[in-house]
Amino acid sequence: MLSLRLLRTSFPPSPNLISCSEFRPTMSHSTPSSPSNLLFRQLFEKESSTYTYLLADASHPDKPALLIDPVDKMVDRDISLIQELGLKLIYAMNTHVHADHVTGTGLLKTKIPGVKSVISKASGSKADLLVEPGDRIYFGDLFLEVRATPGHTLGCVTYVTGEGSGQPQPRMAFTGDALLIRGCGRTDFQGGDSQQLYNSVHSQIFTLPKDTLLYPAHDYRGFTVSTVGEEMRYNPRLTKDEDTFKSIMENLKLAYPKMIDIAVPANMVCGLQDVEARAS
Repeated sequence: MLSLRLLRTSFPPSPNLISCSEFRPTMSHSTPSSPSNLLFRQLFEKESSTYTYLLADASHPDKPALLIDPVDKMVDRDISLIQELGLKLIYAMNTHVHADHVTGTGLLKTKIPGVKSVISKASGSKADLLVEPGDRIYFGDLFLEVRATPGHTLGCVTYVTGEGSGQPQPRMAFTGDALLIRGCGRTDFQGGDSQQLYNSVHSQIFTLPKDTLLYPAHDYRGFTVSTVGEEMRYNPRLTKDEDTFKSIMENLKLAYPKMIDIAVPANMVCGLQDVEARAS
């Protein structure tokens, strides 16, 4: 049986990181993990070109798992894979309030008892757990660190695999829409700010080790993964100085997102609008 307990701790001084919480399911298993203990799957939803990520501690008897950025239309696929792999889903997480699809967290909560939804407190959205910069989200002996990376939206966060003994190496960063492969998320709606995005990426992502693997929430050209070192060298927007970056972002002239009027209201309640409607 998994139960949730909330611990308070602190990190050494680090840019934009505050006192942190640890979201750690209480489990009896505590043997050290190794890089091979991470089970990882990258999943794709073609209509919105969204990546969903499944991570689990395969060495733990319960095989606790989490999903990052699930899509409502693909929940049955995700559940089928989780069941086939013998995993126990404990968290359904979002990097931000998406405007191009409805999150699958609400449906996952109705279909798998005990799953907790997770999103940043800064997003203003509803969820079981509202995380802040510096928080650690544990699944077995592995954990993700929360880094604030606003700019695409006010509440964007990047989830980074842990540093230290037993954590996966190289590290992995799930950047949402803040940093894409050879690109970045737009900054012209949902409280977006190009200067803030530039500073977020340079202070919170580009400061990670250069071999850190970068996994975005979307890709529209068939790429699946990059590294910090690659993006620092080849990203056509974020390699520029701040003023040039701001000019690029201000002149993108992108179309109004076709799903925004449906997706944002739903995602502000983490996809739980149908659950709330049935309860009322």
